[in-house]
Amino acid sequence: MISFIAKRIGVGLGLVFVVLTLIFLAIHAVPGDPAAVLASGGASGTATPESIERLREQLGLDKPLVVQYLDYLAGVVTGDLGSSFRDSRPVVTTIFERLPNTIELVVLACLVGAIVGVALGAAAGRFGGWVDSLVTAFSSLAISVPVYVLGTVFILVFSLTLGWFPAGGFVSWQADPVAHLRLLLLPALTLSIAFIGVTARMTRSSVVETSRMDWVRTARSWGLTPSRVFSRHVLRNSMTPVATAIGLEVGIMLGSTVLAERVFNFPGLSALLVDSVVNRDYPVVQGIVIVISVLFIAINIVVDLVYRFLDPRVR
Repeated sequence: MISFIAKRIGVGLGLVFVVLTLIFLAIHAVPGDPAAVLASGGASGTATPESIERLREQLGLDKPLVVQYLDYLAGVVTGDLGSSFRDSRPVVTTIFERLPNTIELVVLACLVGAIVGVALGAAAGRFGGWVDSLVTAFSSLAISVPVYVLGTVFILVFSLTLGWFPAGGFVSWQADPVAHLRLLLLPALTLSIAFIGVTARMTRSSVVETSRMDWVRTARSWGLTPSRVFSRHVLRNSMTPVATAIGLEVGIMLGSTVLAERVFNFPGLSALLVDSVVNRDYPVVQGIVIVISVLFIAINIVVDLVYRFLDPRVR
């Protein structure tokens, strides 16, 4: 087990290095000069060539690309992700102000998605018939509806029409726990719908496949009640692929909350990433991608460990 974990961590570090290199090259390949944007006070402003050049020197953008890359790697290794081009604040501070908000949003969405998705998929796989048809139709619809469309509909229905939840914004937990939860529920529910669809479909397929196994028929022949056969033999043994899929979905959701954060004006990490890309704030963009990549790889390592625990055949 220790050698497996060490091997997975080594592979993860290699992937992080590849991601670091790709994001560095991609950012510097994007048209536009961040020094010109900052010196002019915005993308539509103007600035003198002298002021732009001075700012390029201050930001280190006048150095050769190879030197910038090596400085960038050295900073990452030492935990120094640099300072924001926009406000000169440390990138680490900026990121970790937003990261807890996104993690909280993702965790709540995943909890709702996993619980409801497994329940729906298990019901569809067990009962079949109209229940299966209804869950399958819902899953297809949930997966296909874009997040921004769903978020807009939820705002119109639950905020503007029924008045149950605020339309958007953010209040910290310390300031007002109740308001914090009310502002968190709608974006979390919006993100969880597609998660429910994927989880329900995966659970349903796994339950149907497991129900056809010979040892399930043997359990039935022993005279066990259908509910006991399903709960102790079918559902439990169906959870291995479902747990793997849920873990992968958590990692994907962590980096794809931007639409929900935009629709609900939620101050998360993905919204900060988009703003930083627009403003050519290279250090912040690189820092966010690094953090998301590390979290995604860590989640995948945990998923592998859970899979090995649930299925002794892969040990």
